[in-house]
Amino acid sequence: METKSTGRTRDPLLALGGHWAVRLTTLRRDGTPVATPVNVAVAGDRAFFRTYEQAGKFKRLRNNPRVLVAPSTPRGKATGPDIEARATLLTGEDDALAARLIDEKHRIFQRGLVRTAHRVRRYTTRHFELRPLDESRR
Repeated sequence: METKSTGRTRDPLLALGGHWAVRLTTLRRDGTPVATPVNVAVAGDRAFFRTYEQAGKFKRLRNNPRVLVAPSTPRGKATGPDIEARATLLTGEDDALAARLIDEKHRIFQRGLVRTAHRVRRYTTRHFELRPLDESRR
């Protein structure tokens, strides 16, 4: 699917914003895929998700930012096709924007439960932006 104005393939990721969860597949160093469900928030032409630094997916993303994302059930069973993407770690204003958008979309689960669990366990919450793989190469 192509966007009307630029011809770049951005719409598949933006469509994920309509789902409660998406399956994020990261790769171990040996190439083994690991799929986990995450909540995504979309604003304009940007898609974001949250994790924490101590999580395995954060460590895998640090080593290899290439991912597959697909709409899914809350337990991570894919309900649509995989989309190749790159996850970029956010800082500063972009990090704050992602946090606000995710908290607004998932008020009870993310803002209430996940944020509280991260504080209690002393986890460092981090946010990523998803970009189509072909666009992130530019």
